[in-house]
Amino acid sequence: MWNRVQETVKFLQDKGITKPAYGIILGTGLGNLVEKIEIEIKIPYAEIPNFPISTVAGHSGELIFGTIGTKKVIAMRGRFHYYEGWTMEETVFPVRVMKYLGVENLIVSNASGGVNPAFKVGDIMLITDHINFIPDHPLRGKNEDRFGPRFVDMHEPYSHKMIAKMEQIADKMNVPIQKGIYLALQGPTFETPAEYRMVKLVGADAVGMSTVPEVIVAKHMGITCFGISVITDLGVEGIVEEVSHEEVQEVAKKSEKIVGKLVEEFVKS
Repeated sequence: MWNRVQETVKFLQDKGITKPAYGIILGTGLGNLVEKIEIEIKIPYAEIPNFPISTVAGHSGELIFGTIGTKKVIAMRGRFHYYEGWTMEETVFPVRVMKYLGVENLIVSNASGGVNPAFKVGDIMLITDHINFIPDHPLRGKNEDRFGPRFVDMHEPYSHKMIAKMEQIADKMNVPIQKGIYLALQGPTFETPAEYRMVKLVGADAVGMSTVPEVIVAKHMGITCFGISVITDLGVEGIVEEVSHEEVQEVAKKSEKIVGKLVEEFVKS
């Protein structure tokens, strides 16, 4: 893993990607947040050594480097999921690469199903914590000490300071936001009514199929994390309805301009 990460880092540095302050992972239907980036370099995943290739509709599969305001950022337009068949090591590989390109702060976004009865479709939720129910762990196996310690402190997976800052920005922009705990399941099936109830009973507010492995690996390497979810469907008692990936994408697309503006102001400030 170490050698493959360094090979990929060198390839990207040779392409001109140097010292981005922020890494951004754009989830389902949120890929157009790149419109907020003054793009300098765009590279399809297929051209990057050791990178997997995203197979999910709504995930374009390209790495973007540029600026937001005065800050250098690197953005993944399309992420990798464990359910696609990638190993957990492959799923989180780009986060390892971001670290050695210079990323100190990671912003992750996703589409998720809300189980909090106070939520509605289209809500924007700041992730305050997570619960990992994906049946594999990105740090399982022999630890590579050059990446980080064997046992990782996870008492603050999502930066309290960043959450407070985003709350200030949203308030100033008059954008209503929710806060909550995100639970990750393997997927790719959407949850049954019983599974939605379970998610709520264990203390989560929203459920999805991503984000948590990337944040764990980022924390392993000392990267500060911030997460944001768009609630694209509801699994609340009495209103659990049929849902499709196309519908999830459509709701995410409606919210992406607002999320994009929030993230833009967040990075600038």
